[in-house]
Amino acid sequence: MKLQKILNHFQELHKKEIDLSLDRVKELCKKLGNPQDKIKAISVVGTNGKYSTIQACFAILKEASIKCNVYTSPHIQKINERFIFDNKQLEDNELANLFEEVEAINDNQPITFFEIISACYFYKAAQYPNNINLCEAGLFFRFDATNIFKENLASVVTSISKDHLDWLPKNEQTIEKIVFEKTSTLLNSNIIVAKQNSKETMAYIKKNISQNKSNKIYFNDGFSYSISENNFFYYEDKFGGLKLPMPNVLGQYQLENISSAIATLRILNLGVNDEHIKSGIQKINNIARLQKIDSGKLKDLVKDNLFIVSGDHNEDGARVLNEYLNTLNCNKHIIIGMMANKEHKKYISYFKNFSSITTIDIPNQPNAIKGKELKEKFKNIPNVRYQESIEQAIKSIPISKGDLILITGSLYLCAEVLNLN
Repeated sequence: MKLQKILNHFQELHKKEIDLSLDRVKELCKKLGNPQDKIKAISVVGTNGKYSTIQACFAILKEASIKCNVYTSPHIQKINERFIFDNKQLEDNELANLFEEVEAINDNQPITFFEIISACYFYKAAQYPNNINLCEAGLFFRFDATNIFKENLASVVTSISKDHLDWLPKNEQTIEKIVFEKTSTLLNSNIIVAKQNSKETMAYIKKNISQNKSNKIYFNDGFSYSISENNFFYYEDKFGGLKLPMPNVLGQYQLENISSAIATLRILNLGVNDEHIKSGIQKINNIARLQKIDSGKLKDLVKDNLFIVSGDHNEDGARVLNEYLNTLNCNKHIIIGMMANKEHKKYISYFKNFSSITTIDIPNQPNAIKGKELKEKFKNIPNVRYQESIEQAIKSIPISKGDLILITGSLYLCAEVLNLN
């Protein structure tokens, strides 16, 4: 297949999967005519909630008939998910042609996979100069390939927590350092800071961007939300209050991401009105983020019971996931697979009141921890078992009517689940 052949070649252009630097992507973009300077972008940085915030923005903007380009990472089922232009995902042949053109210009120069596909996105996005670009930052942001704009419309800072600690020196694996990496190079435009998981984190953010001359809007200070009765929530900022229907996505924490999206779009004055917001938040498409599975091969194994996949993989993700789980009055069965570099014991410590936990191997991921090793790490937790495959794990659970099966711990695992289903 042409597309896969090009992707394999991209993987071979640099000896490292990740090499934090801006030099290579800037050099390639220079050869491409600096396309990143020709687009209108909203940058979304943080640890958790980036994808969900982008999807909320995208859904609302589409309701306002505003064309968007969207760049997110990682993809779940296919790489095309990362390349949305004019509100549509590129087809395989279009994507292959784009990659081929950029690679010819790169001329086999060393560059990481993420850097070259980011350059490809910018190159294509420049063909739609009037569109709004929703760009998700990758690792840390300071040396991330998406951090090459000279200017942007806004930067949204989602929840920041500890993750990817293996990329920091041992003595710098702190929330203060992570905040620095994610916020120290934000552009002078508008900065919207979402709800954080602690006052300490918010204080570090405020301190770190104190010299930035942007218009700054912080959760609670500049915008907020509250849950109302009768399946509504109330959003408020300096422009006034909105009584909004609950969105079509699960989890109270999604109200935090949606509120950040609303705050961003209202401050930018792009032509989004109250009705666009009300309608848009009912049409959010969140893949593998508390995604309810209603049909498919794996769903048939679960029968009429609730079946959810959620790619949460760090402490803060575990915390908000379990806030949602605690609202459910049912037996909960957890199937979990994780990457080797995650804080496994800290992650699982948030799971309370479950009926069973089954660890599994993540297929096709050499950097994942083996399910048997994960089970050993969880040995002090009752009702933990191991199964080799996703199907075996589901079949091994004694499901009663009204139970929940949740598969979590990694977006890579969720991708396998969705592909199998």
